[in-house]
Amino acid sequence: MRCSRAVVLASLLLFAAPLFANEKTDIVVMKNGDHLTGEVIGLDAGVLYIKLDYVDGTLAVQWSKVSRLESNRLLFVKTQNGSVYTGQVSTAAATKDQTMRIQITESTSNKVTLDKSQIVTMDRTSEKFWQRFNGDVSFGVTFSKGNQSTQYNLGSTLEYPRERWGAQVALNSTLTSSTGADASTRNDLTFSGNRLLRWNNYFYTGFASFLESTEQGINLQTSVGGGIGRYIKNTNRSKIALIGGLAWQRTHYQGANVDLGTQNVAAGMLGAEVRVFKFKKTRLNMTASLFPAISEPGRVFFRTNQSYYIKLFGDVNWNVSFYGNWDSRPPLGLSGSDYGSSAGLSWSFGNK
Repeated sequence: MRCSRAVVLASLLLFAAPLFANEKTDIVVMKNGDHLTGEVIGLDAGVLYIKLDYVDGTLAVQWSKVSRLESNRLLFVKTQNGSVYTGQVSTAAATKDQTMRIQITESTSNKVTLDKSQIVTMDRTSEKFWQRFNGDVSFGVTFSKGNQSTQYNLGSTLEYPRERWGAQVALNSTLTSSTGADASTRNDLTFSGNRLLRWNNYFYTGFASFLESTEQGINLQTSVGGGIGRYIKNTNRSKIALIGGLAWQRTHYQGANVDLGTQNVAAGMLGAEVRVFKFKKTRLNMTASLFPAISEPGRVFFRTNQSYYIKLFGDVNWNVSFYGNWDSRPPLGLSGSDYGSSAGLSWSFGNK
């Protein structure tokens, strides 16, 4: 199927991890006096990531425990109010009564000073294209002896963050087989992007997704849409965003080797994205989208993806995920829902 071929091609892209080396001359000093010299990878979810010459892998330190930071490399910095700055980062001079302040040198004549607590994320930028990516790859297997049922799940995300915009591709593929029943497959491939607006914490976003689900008789469902969003909470502990817009959906249905034709639906879009972090322990990602049909009043589509990560060691995590699709008015004879869960290991790269 066309969607299956697209999944294979996307997998090749998603598994390409950036593994290039840079000079490790950045300085990080902790509140307890520990002195680290290495390469600052970035700041995300309250964790500062550093690579050291004498440590295998990436070192993760708690941002609130950092007392000094000096980096000559170019970083872009995002704050709680949605402002974005690009430049070299260093610790600004402060009195004993002041909290740690970060100075961002955008140019010789333009320097910005911020409280450390106001900084949500930092990402390195590089002339080398592959060094700008973040992502993860996960794989899980579930087996049940009772009906000889086996489920395989492959998931991956690849992110390309820039100063005021970002792009992402996400893949979720599930194969379920059991004795006495046909194998069930679900492939979901989504491309999305967003760009910050001039107003604090507002952004516009767009997406294109391709879904194949044998459970719902969906041979290929192509969805495109876009809208305006706002971060209602944006800190280094959690992010919550709400989105509103419009979408268009074209679905080719097939059941029991019978072609059931194609449906085109115009719909509104209401979405939410939640990310919650806990230093060195857990990470929760949740997305949910509601599509009330405009061209078919009364019909509603709903989609959700949720992943919960528990850090094991290094860049390896244990994760539990859940996916679901619902259609309140599916074609006659087809299921209106497809959902499932899986557990397995995941590996992350970049600033993840």
